Amino acid sequence: MAVIHRTTLTPTKLELLTSWLPAQPWYRGKGRQPELARTGGFRLDDPKGQVGIEFMAVTDTSGDQPVTYQVPFSYRGAPLAGADEALIGTTEHGVLGQRWVYDGTRDPVLVAQLFALVVGKAEPQMQSTSDTPDPSVIAWFAESDTLAEIAATTATDDPNGTDLLVATAPAGRLLTLHVNRVLHPGQNADGRALGHVTADATLPDGTTARTAYVVVHARP
Repeated sequence: MAVIHRTTLTPTKLELLTSWLPAQPWYRGKGRQPELARTGGFRLDDPKGQVGIEFMAVTDTSGDQPVTYQVPFSYRGAPLAGADEALIGTTEHGVLGQRWVYDGTRDPVLVAQLFALVVGKAEPQMQSTSDTPDPSVIAWFAESDTLAEIAATTATDDPNGTDLLVATAPAGRLLTLHVNRVLHPGQNADGRALGHVTADATLPDGTTARTAYVVVHARP
């Protein structure tokens, strides 16, 4: 289960993102340093209890119009081999000690649990409360058969988000899980989608709207 510790984090997640976001291809505020606030998200459990998994929504108010980004985080107690380019930074946790914070789209544990969420094998958790399901996060998958597991995955960024190309086993079917990095509150998945994950995103007036965080399509 996801255990939330009420303790310090130095530097904070927002401080790490302030340095990391401007270098990403989907960052809209080129030439500006972001001014960030947490505005939503949820967590997933690692079945082995080793990796923290969080999908965080942050809103940047540095420009003329606020922009909300989604950052999937994975938190580890040791470096992830071969993932140096995905490292957002390291931080000192008041209970757990040093933590390595990664862009979770490059972390196989996060990707596996996101896939499990899509096909109904994982339950979303509240972002800031231990061991508490989050019923506001809804996953839907169009097909009745339960796909087995991930055999391989690759991640590619573009100006709108990250495509996770997933090969399933044993059938070897290809799916694309598109992680929307720029969230548009109120925007749903298109009608061609095989599945999606939706959750609340904050509008400029402080209200929330259901929004597609992840969209699934079949690959030929």
